[in-house]
Amino acid sequence: MAVFCCGSLHLDVLVTAPHLPRPDETVAGNTVEYIFGGKGGNQALSASKMGSKVSMVGRVGSDSFGNHLLKELKNSTIDISQVQRDDGPSGMSVAILDSAGNYGAVIVSASNLNIDPELVIVPADTKIILLQNEISEDVNLALAQKGRIIGSKVILNAAPARAFNKNILDFVDLLVVNRVEAEDILGHEVSSDGWFAAVEELAKLGPNELIMTLGADGLIIKIGVQAPVHIRAHNVTVKSTHGAGDMFLGALAAHLDQNMSLLSACHFAQKAAALHVGSQQSERKKLTKEAVLNYNP
Repeated sequence: MAVFCCGSLHLDVLVTAPHLPRPDETVAGNTVEYIFGGKGGNQALSASKMGSKVSMVGRVGSDSFGNHLLKELKNSTIDISQVQRDDGPSGMSVAILDSAGNYGAVIVSASNLNIDPELVIVPADTKIILLQNEISEDVNLALAQKGRIIGSKVILNAAPARAFNKNILDFVDLLVVNRVEAEDILGHEVSSDGWFAAVEELAKLGPNELIMTLGADGLIIKIGVQAPVHIRAHNVTVKSTHGAGDMFLGALAAHLDQNMSLLSACHFAQKAAALHVGSQQSERKKLTKEAVLNYNP
């Protein structure tokens, strides 16, 4: 069994500042870090930390950033044999984190948009295919179709929010969105008293299973024809929410790969995300499967 993650690879430049800048404002920053990132890469690392065999599909440039990204994946025991390279620059992002733990980011996708799905071979033992929206929609569709053919469970994390061809949902088994992404797909606002209705509406688009994450309010899960269920979040002192969604997705995919139910996987992934947001950036490499299992918030 294995997790096959196809997604973005970025070098993230993370700046801390007293507050996020307003339009036309220059803010004096406090620190700067260069961090392995991209939603695809982060989710792959998370799944690997949580005990699954992981293969990565992506594309990096021929620059030093690309070399660094490949080294980080390899050091995390992730199979990089299907990471493609080109002559252009690698993807990157610049994120600003304020003293309250809020952040904003700008992403330059660069080589991530050049993944060639024709070169991708999905191994026969792949149990989970994990996709997200920082790569081309055509690549996501091609991988979802390949997954359907071999019987893999296809998970689409429709993040970041963007317009997309809803036909892909015919090949998606589990759709994971946050409230903003749900609003983007549905075309209307989702208020707190409309969470359940929004999940039911999303279910009509095709996926058999749905998760809508709600940050500090937890998540809504829907499985098949069953009624949606609200799972509350853990109470934790937030150090930073940066990367929390990717930790959740990787932990979720790993737990499903290890033959756990979706409900059990949601509880496990919530604990992993709680540990993540309650940790400093320097502590996050220590967030192992054992740490999550032993965590009692």
